[in-house]
Amino acid sequence: MSTILVDHPQPHVTVVTLDRPAVLNAMSIELVLELVDVLDAIEADNDCRVVVLTGSGRAFCSGLDLKDHGVLPGIDGLSMGRIAQRSMQAYSRVVPRLRRLPQPVIAAVNGAAYGGGMCLALGADLRIAATGAEFNATGIVNGLTSTEMGASWLLPRLIGAAHSNDLLLTGRVIDADEAWRMGLVSRVVEPDEVVDTAVTMAAAMSRHSIYGLSMTKDVLWANLENPSLEAAIELEDRNQLMLGFTANLPEAMRAFADGREPSYSDEPRRDLFG
Repeated sequence: MSTILVDHPQPHVTVVTLDRPAVLNAMSIELVLELVDVLDAIEADNDCRVVVLTGSGRAFCSGLDLKDHGVLPGIDGLSMGRIAQRSMQAYSRVVPRLRRLPQPVIAAVNGAAYGGGMCLALGADLRIAATGAEFNATGIVNGLTSTEMGASWLLPRLIGAAHSNDLLLTGRVIDADEAWRMGLVSRVVEPDEVVDTAVTMAAAMSRHSIYGLSMTKDVLWANLENPSLEAAIELEDRNQLMLGFTANLPEAMRAFADGREPSYSDEPRRDLFG
C-alpha cells in the first residue's frame, strides 16, 4: 500500500501527504523510500513550481516507527553493520533531498512533529503550523541523541543556539505559539486552515518567476554555509545578474504600467544584445 499521497489542488502546486494516520504518520523504511521516489518525480516535473508537505489525520509525523519500521530491500548477504548503515542513510538522506529540490517546499505542520518528523519540517523552506501542532526532539527521550537527520546543523541556524540547545538537550515538547516565538515557524493558523493556507501561499509563489524561485532557494541554502558577508553578496550578485538577463524585469515594468499581473517567461532579454 502507498504511504504517500500526491495531489495537485492548484496549477503548478503539488501537495505531498504522509499517509500512515493510524500511527501518526510515523516513518518506516517504506515511507521514506517512497517519499524520496516522490521527490525525484517532483524534481522532474517541470510544471511543478512549489511543493506543500503535510500529514494525514491529526499528526504531521511522529518520527521513527519503533514498532514497525520495515525492512530495507536489497540487503541479502550484508553484515549487520552494513544493514544498519544503509538503514540509517535511508532516513538521513530525506532532508538533503528536500534541499536539493529546485521547487520551494512549504511544511504544513498539521499536528505532532516529533523526532524525525520535526527534522522533515526543518528540511522545508517554509514552515507554517496549526494551532494544535507540537514539536519535540524525541531521540534524547528514547535514550538516543537528538542529533539526527541534520537537526544539529539546521536548528541552530533557524532559531539560534540557545533555543536549539534547549529543544535538543531537554527533549521537551513545545506548542505552535512557542515555535512561532522562537522563529521555528513563520505562521500559525487554525487546524482546518493549515493545508489550505499553505496551498494559497504556494499558488501565490507560483506566479513569480520559476527561475527566480529556484535560484532564490539555492542562494538561501548556500548562504547558510557561506563563511562571510562578502562571499554571500558575491553569490547574490551573480544570481541577480543571471535573472537580470531575462525578459522578466521589462515585463514587470510593463505590467505595472498596464495595471495587470506580470507573466514571466524567463526567456533571454534580447533587447540588451540587439
